[in-house]
Amino acid sequence: MRQRFNTRQRNYIILGLCSILLVMAAGYAAFRSQLTINGTSNITSDWKVLITDIQSRNVVGRAENAEEPSHTETTATFKTNLYLPGDSITYDVTVENQGSIDAVLKTIQKSDSNNNAIIFETSGIQEGEILKASESTVFSVTVSYNASTTSQPSNITSDLEVTLDYEQATGEEGPAGNTALIGGNTVSVADSGDGLYADEYTSGRYVYRGSNPDNYIEFNGELWRIISKETNGTYKILRNEVLPDQMAFDSQGARTTGYCSNMSSYGCNAWSSTANMVGSPSEFTNGKYTGSVDADSEMLTYLNGEYYNSLSSGAQGLIVNNTWNVGGIFGEESNPNGEIELALEEEKSYKWNGKVALASASDYLDANSNQSLCNSVMLQSTNLETCVTTNWMYIPGTWWWLVSPYAYSDYASHEFNVNADGILGAFNARLSGSVRPAIFLSSSLSFSGSGTQSDPYRIN
Repeated sequence: MRQRFNTRQRNYIILGLCSILLVMAAGYAAFRSQLTINGTSNITSDWKVLITDIQSRNVVGRAENAEEPSHTETTATFKTNLYLPGDSITYDVTVENQGSIDAVLKTIQKSDSNNNAIIFETSGIQEGEILKASESTVFSVTVSYNASTTSQPSNITSDLEVTLDYEQATGEEGPAGNTALIGGNTVSVADSGDGLYADEYTSGRYVYRGSNPDNYIEFNGELWRIISKETNGTYKILRNEVLPDQMAFDSQGARTTGYCSNMSSYGCNAWSSTANMVGSPSEFTNGKYTGSVDADSEMLTYLNGEYYNSLSSGAQGLIVNNTWNVGGIFGEESNPNGEIELALEEEKSYKWNGKVALASASDYLDANSNQSLCNSVMLQSTNLETCVTTNWMYIPGTWWWLVSPYAYSDYASHEFNVNADGILGAFNARLSGSVRPAIFLSSSLSFSGSGTQSDPYRIN
């Protein structure tokens, strides 16, 4: 069974000159994807890869949407007005695997008419990426008016065609041998000690584990750490240190209806409103509590507002929208020991798509190189003296928030955190704790440097 996903894009720029003044350049771009399934057996709903969203972002200059971007299951379309050289808009297109069969992106084919005045760039997706069942990926298309254009271009039309060829994943895709590519650098895959590991819990994913692996990366003029290379090729990174100021995950009384109605004195542990969760579920369930969530958490609002706006424009341009798993874990019936494999599935029960969030409880467990003793909430607590020595995420003497709600049946206010002693704990969301932001970087980036603290990866 084979999936083919075709993209076709056309852009027209019309320039009008009045005397020597450039009055307006209007552009049109249509980004189209056609889904074709070929096979010799019956096609069932098990295979379902489709477009679920398109959003414009990172508007530069006077560029604007001529109309709001739109999509069907197989087509994403945008229309753009470009007025001056240097104008540009980036469009994020979300592709989701809603079937039960993992897919692999076998090839990407791109052809355009090479119009020097009109530039199309794609990023965030690469050959060999696994799109697992029930997961999504986001890739970007940037259309720009060439900043070096100084006169009326003779060619005012440009055509672009991108073909993404998806096939059923067989489990054999990925880097050959015992290496993986990190920002274009070949990195040995470890099986003990500090280093990069093939994640045994998620096929096609790589995670950094150990007390101090070479996963340092410079971002926004600061040191961050690479948590993982995801199955879609994006890099999940975490600030090396917490932010200077502490804050509540969700202040007392901030959200008072539906799921949060009984938590007005303690804060609510849902990361986002149900309207902003992927698929816009009518209710959020965590333990014995179920109901709609009427607003985003204070933490989400801060990180994607004031904090995001404080980043440099260059840093903002490197962040990609991505799907974050925000379901509660450690339910007393579903996962009483907080085992990482079950925690991963619990976290996936609810998803949010956005730019900035926090590490999850499973991220913290997965960063430990001693998986035999530290791969569950209970084991991590029982073997704490050992576990804090083999986990690079631990910051001695500092406790900081995680994105995962605590799913024990008696609580809808408790949010997971990493305590000052390194244990995974859960506190009322209204309490003030340290903030350690996490983001996703595009899969298309290349890095220089060696990843050590003194020579961190640098984004080229």
